[in-house]
Amino acid sequence: MAKSNHSVLVFALGGVGEIGKNMYVVQSGDDIVVIDAGLKFPEEEMLGIDMVIPDITYLEEHRDKVRGIIITHGHEDHIGGLSYVLKHLKVPVYATKLTLGLIDAKLKEAGILNETKRVLINSDSEVVLGKMKATFFRVNHSIPDCVGVCLDTPEGYIVHTGDFKFDQTPVNNQVADLAKMAMIGDRGVLCLLSDSTNAERPGFTGSERSVGKALMDVFSKASGRIVVSTFASNVHRIQQVVDAAAQFNRKLTVVGRSMQNVITISRDLGYLLVPEGLIVEIDEINKLPAEQVVILSTGSQGEPMSALTRMARSAHRKIDILPGDTVIIAATPIPGNEKYVARTIDQLSRIGADVIYGGHGPNGTVHVSGHGSQEELRLMLNLMKPKYFIPVHGEYRMLKTHALLAEQVGIPEENTFLLDNGDTVEFSGGKARYGGKVHAGNVLIDGLGVGDVGNIVLRDRKLLSQDGILVVVVTLSKQNGTILSGPDIISRGFVYVRESEELLDEANRIVTQTLVKCMEENVNEWSSLKNNVKESLGRYLYEQTRRRPMILPIIMEV
Repeated sequence: MAKSNHSVLVFALGGVGEIGKNMYVVQSGDDIVVIDAGLKFPEEEMLGIDMVIPDITYLEEHRDKVRGIIITHGHEDHIGGLSYVLKHLKVPVYATKLTLGLIDAKLKEAGILNETKRVLINSDSEVVLGKMKATFFRVNHSIPDCVGVCLDTPEGYIVHTGDFKFDQTPVNNQVADLAKMAMIGDRGVLCLLSDSTNAERPGFTGSERSVGKALMDVFSKASGRIVVSTFASNVHRIQQVVDAAAQFNRKLTVVGRSMQNVITISRDLGYLLVPEGLIVEIDEINKLPAEQVVILSTGSQGEPMSALTRMARSAHRKIDILPGDTVIIAATPIPGNEKYVARTIDQLSRIGADVIYGGHGPNGTVHVSGHGSQEELRLMLNLMKPKYFIPVHGEYRMLKTHALLAEQVGIPEENTFLLDNGDTVEFSGGKARYGGKVHAGNVLIDGLGVGDVGNIVLRDRKLLSQDGILVVVVTLSKQNGTILSGPDIISRGFVYVRESEELLDEANRIVTQTLVKCMEENVNEWSSLKNNVKESLGRYLYEQTRRRPMILPIIMEV
């Protein structure tokens, strides 16, 4: 892509038109700065896929220009792809103390901790990245140590808010740095990239402290055990559960590996204050009276293998939900997870647990969002006063609503850019325009495989999941091409063999007929034989069943 020496490009490799997989890029001449490297959960049609990360082909092609990756905070949708990215790009990572602690655990697991340069920053740091300079400002979110980023480029200041809300009474008493944001705005912001997650939600997002009050209320009334499920990374929420357990003389046990990791790291770094002796091993809780127990668990999204879901199915090795237990799901479903969460709530209720979730607390809500609602988004726009605006971090309808909010506070419609991943905005001479498109997409992770599952494999999985598979095994004579054994037909997920003998006998006859005809016509290439078998058998099975199973012919020569 042709670029003038002075132009600055801004684009997303993930995070626009979707929730998760956040990765934003600012390029000025020969210098590239990357902000965040997240993952997202697979969509329903991505059968068997564990997670999705951004395609970094563009960054790999320009690896000598990448000056570093700045991480705004420690949530999975911002750090989850980092260990995969750093295997291909050996560049420094800049992050705050808690974020770096969470990143280190990931890099250690991936075996690349010692070869990665990690630089500790705070909201007062200045980082030189080629001809660009990054400064930071503190924002509130549902995890401590979050920052927004202000990049000083040759064209002007480009600001990325990170995930934010304006919480006037945060749990850790660290309010967002409004004065610094206003100062950045007064200096003049060329372009603002701002979090759009709650752009459709009017008003202000509630304070995290209000959740603490609701939890205290539930704890004061519960007579049996209390199970609390929330996002593992919501350290403020975990702190409030710890405080409530301590106040009501309950012991706390932690279930779920990700939750245990975050609590260990947060305690070690001083972000989570836990009274001595409050947390006990999981085996201890069965020896305690029900009214002295709190179980803190993963699974607030109804994930099939998570601790809470296994408890709801009575499939957990150590904990069963009992009638009279109070279960608090202190989270709202991520778009796409609603039915899993509803199923978990249903199963818990069937066992006899008292389930409290979302806004359904008896005295206030047991969950508030970590993202700002419309009034806070307007406030950020008014503080920053950007000349140009790019809404990020959200599905398209959220980005579009955010664009309308920007128009309401005086940013001209033509100065807002609604992007897809890979679309670039080019800034030159203080003016912005749509640039070209860079390569962007999804890399699918399945088990230990990174990017080895593509659309063709997913299509096959979809086909197998819908109509099953038929394997046709035939042995042919090398001398004269006659059938020596078979065809043997093996059905999996297509029809129940014992009840479909006639169908499969006819299928057998059709395969034999097709192969004999091919031999008579001197068609003996294996690919042609297989295609002919697939075609004739597929046609017959569709006529009989209106199904299209995957047909896999295996032809051997003896």
